[in-house]
This record gives sequence, C-alpha cells and structure tokens, in this order.
Amino acid sequence: MTAPKKLFIKTYGCQMNVYDSERMAEAMGGQGYVETSDAADADMILLNTCHIREKAAEKVYSELGRLKKLKADKPDLKIGVAGCVAQAEGEEIMRRQPAVDLVVGPQSYHRLPAMEERLREGKTALDTDFPEEDKFEHLKARPKAKRAPAAFLTVQEGCDKFCAFCVVPYTRGAEVSRPATRVLDEARDLVERGVREITLLGQNVNAYHGQGDKGDVTLAGLIRELAKVDGLERIRYTTSHPNDMDDDLIAAHGEVPELMPYLHLPVQSGSDHILKRMNRSHTAESYLRLIERIRAARPDIVMSGDFIVGFPEETDADFEATMELVREVKYGYAYSFKYSTRPGTPAAERPLVDPQVADDRLQRLQALITQHQQEVQQSMIGREVSVLVERAGREAGQMLGKSEYLHAVHIEASDAQVGEIAKVRIVDSKTNSLGARHC
Repeated sequence: MTAPKKLFIKTYGCQMNVYDSERMAEAMGGQGYVETSDAADADMILLNTCHIREKAAEKVYSELGRLKKLKADKPDLKIGVAGCVAQAEGEEIMRRQPAVDLVVGPQSYHRLPAMEERLREGKTALDTDFPEEDKFEHLKARPKAKRAPAAFLTVQEGCDKFCAFCVVPYTRGAEVSRPATRVLDEARDLVERGVREITLLGQNVNAYHGQGDKGDVTLAGLIRELAKVDGLERIRYTTSHPNDMDDDLIAAHGEVPELMPYLHLPVQSGSDHILKRMNRSHTAESYLRLIERIRAARPDIVMSGDFIVGFPEETDADFEATMELVREVKYGYAYSFKYSTRPGTPAAERPLVDPQVADDRLQRLQALITQHQQEVQQSMIGREVSVLVERAGREAGQMLGKSEYLHAVHIEASDAQVGEIAKVRIVDSKTNSLGARHC
C-alpha cells in the first residue's frame, strides 16, 4: 500500500485565510495528501499568505529562503505560495525564489489538484486569475470527519469600497456573495460533524447578497435562516463595514437569540478629515449614531473595532478625535495598527507622518483600548454567561472556551465536555481572559 503524501500549510493573516487553508487541505486530500504539522516531514508546503500588513511580501520571501534550505536536502519537496501575496506578486515570486514550484491566488485554489498534476510532470504552475466559475462549486465535498465545535464559513469575498489604504479590492477582487442555498448546505454539514458555532466570514460580510430559493438574501436573512438549522447554537459574522449595517441586520441582533452579542465594526479613525482621505464614506458622527442604534437593539452587545494611526496627513487634532471616539464607544476589544504603505493604493503616494509621532500615538491609543478592555472584563465578574467548551486546559479539571461575548474563559473544576455549552459564573478577570466556575 502506497503511503500518503504529506501536506504542510502555514497560514498567515485573517480568519478567511484559515478557512481557505482548510479548503486547500481538503482539495489536496483528493490527490492523496494528508496534513502534517511538521514542515520537515512534508512532501508539499503551502504558504497561505496575507498582504494587509507592512512588509508582508518580504516576510514571505524570508520564509521561502528558509524553505529553500529544506528543499536542498529533499529535492522532491514541492513548495507553493497561495493567498494575497501570491495574487499581488505573481510571477515575481518564482523569479525571486526559484525554489517555488506553485503560485496560486485566493480565487483560484480550487484548481490546486490540476496544478499539482503539472508539478508531477516536472513543470511549475502559476494561476492568479479571477476565474468566472465559483471556486466553491468546484471544490470537493467536505469530508465527514468530526470537527471542533466552532468553525468559520466564508459567505462573501472581495470588496468594492476601495479604502485608500487597502489592497483587498486588488488581491481579492470585487464583492461576490455565495448562494444562500450552498451556505446553508455547508452549515448543515458542519453541524452534522459536531459544529455548534459558525462565524460567517467576508472581507465585507454585511454587504452579503446571495441568491436563495425565493430571490436575493441579505446577511440578516441568511442569519435568520441559519438560526433554523437544528443543532446550530451560535452565529457570528466578521468583518463589517458601517455603510452596510442596514436596519434588518441591526434588528437581528435583538431578535435572533443565536446571533451572539458581539460585533466587530471597524471605523479606522475618529477624524472626519482622515476618514474622507481614507475614502471611508462615513463620518465619526454617523458611526457613533450607528453604535447607538445597535446598542438599543442589543444593550449588552460588546463592540470591537479597528484603528489606523499615523495615516498620511493625520494631525494631533485628528488623532485626538480618534481618542475621543474610543472614549465614547468603550470597546470591549479593538485592534490598532500604525499605518503601513501598501504599494498600488492611493494613500501610498502621500507623505508619511513622522514614525516616532506615529509610534507615540499608537502606544497612547493602545493604552486607552487596554484600559477599556479591562473595564469591560471587570464588569463581567459575578455575571452568569454561557461558554462553548472547546478544549481542555493545562491544569487538571480545567476546560477552555468562549463566552457569548467572545471572551476566552477558563472554567475551573469542570467536568464539561468539548462541544458542550456550559452555564458558568465569572469569578476573575485576567489579562486577556476570564476565570469561571459552574453555576
């Protein structure tokens, strides 16, 4: 019996890349590959890359330099680059690093089996097209193996917003939504294999408009249909744009019990001047009024956001407007970054803020965000929450999981099983997690 070939995938970036890596592994399973956690043991290595952060491409080339040494000792090893850096760099990757055998963009990875056949013929393979066919339709059915209790499910890809700092429209293409019927079928399949919580993914997920049996389905409509799936206890979605947060989606937060009270809604800046230069198409005031409406629909909701500091032309007054917005919203979580130039984007041609000034602003913003995060966590002490148990902890009898508010929770002296939703009382707040005991 021929031993299976081994596939190692290193995933960079967002949850959508995590989902894509899963589907790549499944696609290659049909070619006789099984996953390994050891790159040195692999017959094929895929780097599933992200192009959002600064120097993303250089980090990939650095990793490829290390893998080149591995290939020198194992000449039959195949090395591939997938994802957004692959889309952006294309043939340049193979030119700069001849050890690479395969380059595939994020919209073409359903073609991996055919590309692998080219490798077996001694050829290289490059595919960074934006194919007309639906890649999800061409992927093999997901294997029936049991899954972890929480899973990602991509429902929308691409973005039409063209924020001045962002490469997504160029690497992922225009907004495309998967048909609602196929999303529901995949969700049911996941639930059959033990999934109890699904996070719907999209570069701009609340722009979702997929075809259903009775016509166009919005994200709110999709959530309401998913809530009817027997065994699916929890629904989340990310990442959203304020301009696509419609009335029905806001209402769903108060009307659909399965939709968890957590929302990631990036704003990027609190300054109208900077928001305009970012091409965000909303104002700080409109964003704050939107938060008010969301909290009116679901008063206990925990808000999360994204911020970029040091964007070209950002003044002290612009930065202070961001700090003021953060003080008003009081995010339970937030992700903040110093602006990094993405070649080919409109903002790339603008003069940069002094790096030391940007560093100082980032530290001040992160300190404020951390203060609010700790306050939100402290407010949870004494409350009863529901925790989806995901795995055992390091200490005997300890189980780990996520609350409905997406807090990581350590349950002490627990006999709960993985996949169970446990009722617990929060007794302690740690740096990035909560401690709890069964009620």
